[in-house]
Amino acid sequence: MSNHPHVRPDLSRRRFLGRSGLALGGLALGPQLLAACGSDDKSDSESSGAQQTKSLYFANWPAYIDDETVKLFEKDSGIKMKYTEEYNDNNEYFAKVQPLLSKGKRIDPDMFAPTFWMAARLIKLGWVEKLPVDKIANEKNLVARLQKPTWDPTGEYTLPWQSGFAGISYNISVTGRELTSMDDLWDPAFKGKIGVLTEMRDTLGLIALSKGIDISKPTAKAFEPALEELQKQVDSGQIKKFTGNDYLSDLSQGNFAACIGWSGDIAQLSKDNPDARFAIPDSGGTLWSDTMAIPTGSTGVGPAAEFMNYVYDPVNAARITASVQYVSPVEGVQDELRKLGGDAAALADSPLLFPTEESAKNLHAFGPLSDADEEKLDSEFSKVQGN
Repeated sequence: MSNHPHVRPDLSRRRFLGRSGLALGGLALGPQLLAACGSDDKSDSESSGAQQTKSLYFANWPAYIDDETVKLFEKDSGIKMKYTEEYNDNNEYFAKVQPLLSKGKRIDPDMFAPTFWMAARLIKLGWVEKLPVDKIANEKNLVARLQKPTWDPTGEYTLPWQSGFAGISYNISVTGRELTSMDDLWDPAFKGKIGVLTEMRDTLGLIALSKGIDISKPTAKAFEPALEELQKQVDSGQIKKFTGNDYLSDLSQGNFAACIGWSGDIAQLSKDNPDARFAIPDSGGTLWSDTMAIPTGSTGVGPAAEFMNYVYDPVNAARITASVQYVSPVEGVQDELRKLGGDAAALADSPLLFPTEESAKNLHAFGPLSDADEEKLDSEFSKVQGN
C-alpha cells in the first residue's frame, strides 16, 4: 500500500509494519524484555478445551480486508464477528498482551495477525493454540511455498493472512535503465539518491542475500558482512536516508533514483506513476507473511477455524485480494479475479501479486533469531541509522 490517492495512507498496513522495531514511547524494547514471563498461574480458560462460543473477535492490521467479507461471513456462518484494526505494531501489540498471556490468562481477541517473525516468537513461548485443522478443510488451498514455513515448521499454529516481498523499487525516468541487483543500488551514478527501509529484516535481509548469506538461519555473526556493507554505503553518502512508507513520495518525485521497497506499495504507485518499477534482485527478495493465529485460552477456537476456512475459499480470498492488493496465500485466486472482470481481472496479470514460478523460487523468508542475536542486530542496525 502507498501514500497516494488510491490508498488510505494513514491506514497503510506496511506503514505500521515499518515501525515494528519500536514500541510504546518510541523506546526500543529488546526481545528478552518483551518475552519476560510472569507467574505460572493458569486461568480457567487457558486451553483449547475451553468452552467455545458462536462469536469471533479478530484483531487485524488496518486497511487489510475488503468491505464485504465480515458481513458475508456472519450471514453464511451464523457467527457474530467483531473485527478491529487494533494490531498496529508487532512489538507494541506484544507488550499489550504479554501481561496476560505470560500468566496463562486469555486475552479478549480470539484471533490476531502477527507478522511471521513475531508468530515464531509466540509459538516458541507457547502462547498460541494448535489449529483445529480438521475444521479447516480449505487449508488444502494454501500455496505450496507457504506450507510449513520457517516460522512454523510443523504448520500447526498459523495460517498466512497475506504476503508480500521486499526488493528493488526504482524510478526509471531517473535511473535511465532497469535495475536487477543490489549492486545496482550502489552504483556511484545514484550517489545520494538511494533509500533503504527502517525495517531491519528487509534491508539487512536483501543485503545479506546479495552476499550469499542464508537468511533462513540468521545469526548476528553471519550478518556482520551485511552490516558492514550497509555502514559503508551510509558513510559514502550513497544512501540518502532510511525510510518507512514515505519512500513512495521520494521515489515518485525523483528524489530517490531507487530504494528498497515493498511489492504491494509499488503495485499501487505504478497506477499513478508508470515510471515506478519493482524488481526482485537476482540474489533474491525477502518474503514476509502476516499470519492468522489463535492465542492460548481463546473461547472462539471453533469460530476462528470457520473464518480461516471461509477466507481460504478462492472466491472469498479473491474478493479480499482485489481490495488489499497483496499476495494471497490461496491457490485459485488468480482465476477468480479474472472471473470478477474489470479492475480485478487486471490484477490477475500483476507479477507483484502473482510472482512467476521462477521468481517465487528467489523469495526467501527471514528465519527466527535467538533473543541475543535479535538484540544485537537491532542495536547494530540502529547504530548504522545514527541512533
